[in-house]
Amino acid sequence: MVGPDFDTEFRDHLTALFRWRRDVRRFHTTPVDEILLAECLQSIPLAPSVGLSEPWRVVRVSSEAARSAALNNFETENTQALAGYSGDDAATYANLKLSGMREAPVQLAIFCDDSTEQGKGLGAGTMPEMRRYSVVAAVMQFWLSARARGLGVGWVSILDAPRLARDLDCPDGWNLVAYLCIGYPLEASQSPELEKAGWETRTPDLRIEER
Repeated sequence: MVGPDFDTEFRDHLTALFRWRRDVRRFHTTPVDEILLAECLQSIPLAPSVGLSEPWRVVRVSSEAARSAALNNFETENTQALAGYSGDDAATYANLKLSGMREAPVQLAIFCDDSTEQGKGLGAGTMPEMRRYSVVAAVMQFWLSARARGLGVGWVSILDAPRLARDLDCPDGWNLVAYLCIGYPLEASQSPELEKAGWETRTPDLRIEER
């Protein structure tokens, strides 16, 4: 049995999806349709996972208390991060919008359950970090699924991860991999915001080394 025949048109659309998958930080506050969100979330269990461990754990951050705790976490860590820069870098950093946590109607905290017994440790005994890589793969599938449905996703990484896990009352063994802001983007662009702001430039070509 062979798989489906993905034709040239499909491949072109897939490449376009890769290009339009950008880290979104500016959102409309319009609520996201729950059916649409559910369709995106259904992509997560389709992700590959080491030993079929499926270690992803998804927490929807909805309550005012939980969102306030997450936002305060980000703002505290962002202030500390700014203090690590000086000169032009500090000025540029201060003007960057690095999260959509105030506006995004949907916010998800994605954890890796490093204590899971599912998968019987296959592949994780030698490389336990593979469980977290599996969660990253699930995040990317969700991200592409959301973008294909007109939603934007922003990954917030300036956080005290253990503090967030405590604030969200997560079980021991759950470790934060991604905090995602989801909603309808204010604007669409193929260029990363950091590139447009002059923070960094994208490497034009992939370098492949041979050994």
